[in-house]
Amino acid sequence: MFSYCNDPSILEGFNWLSCYLTTPKHMNFYFSFGTVLLLLAITAPTALLFGFGGAMAARAHNTALSWFGKAYIAVVRGVPDIAFFLFFVIALDQGIEWLMHHAVCSDWDEPIRRGNDFVVCPQAKVPLSSASQWAHKSYGFALAVVTFAIVFGAFAANILFGAMRAVPRAQIETAEAYGMTHRQAFWRVLVPQMWVFALPGLSNLWMVLIKATPLLFLLGIEDIVYWAREMGGAKTAKFTGYPHSDWRMWYFLTLLGFYLAFTRISEIALDQLMKRLAHGQATAAGEAQRRANT
Repeated sequence: MFSYCNDPSILEGFNWLSCYLTTPKHMNFYFSFGTVLLLLAITAPTALLFGFGGAMAARAHNTALSWFGKAYIAVVRGVPDIAFFLFFVIALDQGIEWLMHHAVCSDWDEPIRRGNDFVVCPQAKVPLSSASQWAHKSYGFALAVVTFAIVFGAFAANILFGAMRAVPRAQIETAEAYGMTHRQAFWRVLVPQMWVFALPGLSNLWMVLIKATPLLFLLGIEDIVYWAREMGGAKTAKFTGYPHSDWRMWYFLTLLGFYLAFTRISEIALDQLMKRLAHGQATAAGEAQRRANT
């Protein structure tokens, strides 16, 4: 990046450090922080959508739909996250390629399963072998988002299901007595009030989601953990350009600072949101606000 970085072997002190911290690999390291934030920005609302759908299904009057919602909550929550991440990503990837294979290669007469190998026709590979590196990375990221959303959606569904049940039934009955349909009472009375009951649990889930982002490393995505380990390891050969001892501790301390700062910012934002949702509500938080204002 700097003109004096052409020959790292003659650099010392600040000049060496400034060149070292602006190498292409470090730029990938800095960019990986954006990858983590993008994952959170997409996964959080998607998981909330999965959770809301699961909670609605669990409380449905239809028996089959109710069992489906409750099974989704129980099964996904009961499987260790790491096992689900390692299994589901492979299963989802192979499922997509299996569907593509039967759609575009109907004349294929060889078995797809060959022992431990899963072989589809070249046209069914997702993405195609000729696709750009960006397409491969985007596809892997999309699989990660779906997996995160399904896992944390199950936890969100359990929280929202409990929050829906926490809203006094008498309020729903009063709304229906005033002429609202069951659907109107659900959207106009139940849903607006359930968030104040759900937010404490959703806040904890958000913190867990933040701490779970290093699982991207297990999914083959070059996230901040990958680059911290890659660049922090000892570099002794001269051809590396910037040889150094084992600095992984410093890189992981950087990650520690990032996660602590991000969780603290999240706590402040969630506290403000809780105050806003609790305003005027017949809850302990709402009563505390009322007393503080009198």
